[in-house]
Amino acid sequence: MKLIHQLSKETGIPIPTLRFYEKSGLISGRRKTGVSTNNYQFYEQGAIDKLNFVQMAKAVGFTLNEIKEVVDLWYKKEITQKAQFEVLDKRLLQIDEKIAELNAMKKQIKICKENIENRNS
Repeated sequence: MKLIHQLSKETGIPIPTLRFYEKSGLISGRRKTGVSTNNYQFYEQGAIDKLNFVQMAKAVGFTLNEIKEVVDLWYKKEITQKAQFEVLDKRLLQIDEKIAELNAMKKQIKICKENIENRNS
């Protein structure tokens, strides 16, 4: 079991972000039973696993709300493999749509450049 500063050091996530994740329900710590002299929260390996998942999901563009919807189910093995693929496929579709939007914007910029060039010729 680790304290929050150890969790931060091991995951590379700043303590304020960890506290935010805790308030958001993404991770949770617990106090040692029988200790009433401090409010220290201790985190188990499962918290590190969830944080690694959160970082991976954020890196591929999932929002925290989307991550929150699936993280517990994913780690409790309560989400089927099919449902896991559906979540990922949905994200792939969103990425493809964003790529199409960006390509359309790129095309418009090229047209604008050509129009400017033709005006000045």
